[in-house]
Amino acid sequence: MSLSETVSEIEGLSDEQRECIENCNETAQICEWCADECLGDSDMEECARLCRDVADLTSLHARFMARSSNYSAQLARACADACEECAEECGRHDANHCRVCADVLRKCAKSCRSMADN
Repeated sequence: MSLSETVSEIEGLSDEQRECIENCNETAQICEWCADECLGDSDMEECARLCRDVADLTSLHARFMARSSNYSAQLARACADACEECAEECGRHDANHCRVCADVLRKCAKSCRSMADN
């Protein structure tokens, strides 16, 4: 079963919430990849640090949304802010992993911002 199929089984979620969960999980995976690729390059330390922070935040936010936590909206704001900052940092680098990561981060930031505003 794919992640989207699994998320679709969670009762009581709107389509927008399901999409945000999927975006958060994708972002966590991409950020882990980007951070790993940045390791060992002193010019990429900030990128790696931010990616690791975002990976942790987005995976936590996905879990909070799945269980309808009362803290989900607050965490959504933190996720959106962190994703935006990380996308800006990734956007400063020419590496393919950073470009891919920045695109995914922007999509996730938008989705999380929407969740924070609800």
